[in-house]
Amino acid sequence: MDTTREATNAGPRRVRRRRRNGRVARTTLLAGVFLLGGCAGDGPSALDPAGSGAARVANLWWLLFWISVAVFVEVMALLVWAMVFRRGRDTRVRHGQPLRFVAVAGAGLPLVILVAVYAAGLRDLAALGEAPGPRAPTIEVTGHKWWWEVRVPGIDGATANELHIPVGERVRVRLHTADVLHSFWVPQLMPKTDLIAGEVRETWLQAERAGRYRGQCAEYCGTQHAHMAFLVVAEPRADFEAWLARLGSTARQPETDAQRRGQQAFVQGTCAGCHAIRGTPADGRIGPDLSDVGSRWSIGAGAVPNDGGHLGGWIANPQTVKPGNNMPPQPVDAARLPDLVAYLQSLK
Repeated sequence: MDTTREATNAGPRRVRRRRRNGRVARTTLLAGVFLLGGCAGDGPSALDPAGSGAARVANLWWLLFWISVAVFVEVMALLVWAMVFRRGRDTRVRHGQPLRFVAVAGAGLPLVILVAVYAAGLRDLAALGEAPGPRAPTIEVTGHKWWWEVRVPGIDGATANELHIPVGERVRVRLHTADVLHSFWVPQLMPKTDLIAGEVRETWLQAERAGRYRGQCAEYCGTQHAHMAFLVVAEPRADFEAWLARLGSTARQPETDAQRRGQQAFVQGTCAGCHAIRGTPADGRIGPDLSDVGSRWSIGAGAVPNDGGHLGGWIANPQTVKPGNNMPPQPVDAARLPDLVAYLQSLK
């Protein structure tokens, strides 16, 4: 009687088990899709290196990844062997066999792997710490809350949140901080370098192919840490020399009546107290130099795109765009704001 009832209930139990397994499989698949979706996007990745420095980091990462995969596969294989193929058999082993297995697989092999990985890490660390040659171009970068000031020794001009390097050449980068701790990181070109108050830190950048590579402050530095990005432009040597020439020249002169009115509004207003535009009376040193602001990739170190609408909003009230930054709302008359925007956009 009990056997009949058990046989009768076996069918529904199998159905419920299959449904449960189906729900688990669907949930796992959905979770995998979400995880893969989180990896999408066009953000910079250290696993997509464009320079020799980042390539060393990526190669070391892949080495550790494949070692981890091999260990995982080995453990799973041993688990399956123990649960399936050894099930129901005589599991007695000869004296000393388990100890030998543990000594080799649990101690000897991991020791060899760890020593090899440690040696590879020391090799890469030494290569990354090797200074560029004495003739390498030098760029000075200062971290502020929350933007990057870029200067070249021997050139009086400055720019912000964008630096240019020649393709295939190693460039020395000297790093300072004007306030708190920051960290200079271009994932596709080089590992992080911290900026410490009172110290001049050095790193180098080298790009093997032309392109635009986004960098980021990688050390929490306050409210707008996430909006402290910058751009590295790798270009042919001739274009790099042209950038150096523009950096040291006066800003473009206004060509239209609107731009001339905008220049007048800038020089006579409060903007000139904090910002400089080369070739004009504006010589402020508190905020970024705006001599080439029209050609920059963003406003507010990656906060918003550099277009007329966002630029006008930034001038009128930058606190709504990037709360906590050091620029107060500007008392610019609404009738003069379009002229001021037109002038700043012409500075390229």
